[in-house]
Amino acid sequence: MAEPLFSGVCTALVTPFTYGQINYPLFIQLLKYQLDAGVRAVVLSGTTGESPTLTDYEKTELIRRAKNYVGKDCIIVAGTGSNSTEHAITLSIQAEKAGADALLVVAPYYNKGNPEGLYRHFAAIAGTVDIPIILYNVPSRTGVDIPISVYQRLAVIPNIVGVKEASADITKIIRIKNACPHDFYIWSGNDDQIVPVIACGGQGVISVLSNLFPEDAVMLTEAALAGDFDTAAALQAEFLPVIEMLFSEVNPIPVKYAMRHIGFDCGPCRLPLGPLNPDIKKKIDTFFQ
Repeated sequence: MAEPLFSGVCTALVTPFTYGQINYPLFIQLLKYQLDAGVRAVVLSGTTGESPTLTDYEKTELIRRAKNYVGKDCIIVAGTGSNSTEHAITLSIQAEKAGADALLVVAPYYNKGNPEGLYRHFAAIAGTVDIPIILYNVPSRTGVDIPISVYQRLAVIPNIVGVKEASADITKIIRIKNACPHDFYIWSGNDDQIVPVIACGGQGVISVLSNLFPEDAVMLTEAALAGDFDTAAALQAEFLPVIEMLFSEVNPIPVKYAMRHIGFDCGPCRLPLGPLNPDIKKKIDTFFQ
């Protein structure tokens, strides 16, 4: 059985901006913060990285600079999803050429492919690159929940290695494990379900929380993966209020604001994501006092 691409924490990294442009020096500082905390995989230009508002050039440049900095010390996963299969293929090829180690490909959004369309979309992308692909199922954003029958068909494609499952459906996690090969891996897409997903056979989490608290996220996942569920559950409970705060408005608006409290002014989000609600801002300020 093939080893998982990574176990534990993969940080869905924010994209720092200054006056609307990517702050590349700060971006490298964010990568260092993750490496120093023991995180060995990051997603660039994912949802948390504001992929819908990044240009294709910016996405490629983030990958190139990140890989040049981390070398073999960290797995660079590039978000290359699109609701246009042709565009997703172009992004995926460019990401591989720029040095990405793997791809995170979200289900096509807005046009809401049917099961056969979803299968053909992902299969077409997988056929154009050699690096591993993680599917990304997030129905709350895409409007479509990838059926398990589609996972079963995609799991036999050699470079489709698993899924970031953000449906918040623990029962579905169990059904995926039962329906798919043992080397089709599952990562939690929800920080509030890290422990339950690992308990059901998951490999870890692609995390927003770890932008702020990477060491704690690593500790939590390592405890759960080691079977120490007393420690893992206690940490999951401890960080639940923080996680709820980070998702009290559309991600990544709260986490980018909170990053200022740990010394990283990542700037505001690009439109159409607006400023943080003042009440939530007060809660974050109070938490970090």
